[in-house]
Amino acid sequence: MKQNVQLVVIDGQGGSLGKALVGAIKKTFSQIDVLGIGTNSLAASAMLKSGADAIATGENPVIVACRNADLIIGPLGILTSDALHGEITPAMAVAIAQSKAHKILIPISKCNVTIVGVQEAPLSVMIDITLQEIKRFLDSAMASR
Repeated sequence: MKQNVQLVVIDGQGGSLGKALVGAIKKTFSQIDVLGIGTNSLAASAMLKSGADAIATGENPVIVACRNADLIIGPLGILTSDALHGEITPAMAVAIAQSKAHKILIPISKCNVTIVGVQEAPLSVMIDITLQEIKRFLDSAMASR
């Protein structure tokens, strides 16, 4: 049975993080629809190939999806204007930051942001932690219903 959760994965560049996230999410939580939004068509296509239920590309889809999202997942840089080599526009960063959605952000060091106290880890470890956080979010959402 499908769960009524609006889960959005946002990624840019070549989409390798988004592809890995979508694949792991669909494998672990097959009942959840995943919208993959790429800041470019290459990233969006990578997420579609890994199992996203729908994809979109560009600034306006990010803004629109953030209005109704329950959960937004992506690299830390999606909160920072001009991150991902300029692919994150100010409007995207604001829409993501101001969204009421719960955000799970992956601290990729390429975002030019350092969070003190956060240790670098292999991508596979960060994806496992992300899956644990999604489960925690879903359990919390189900408990509050």
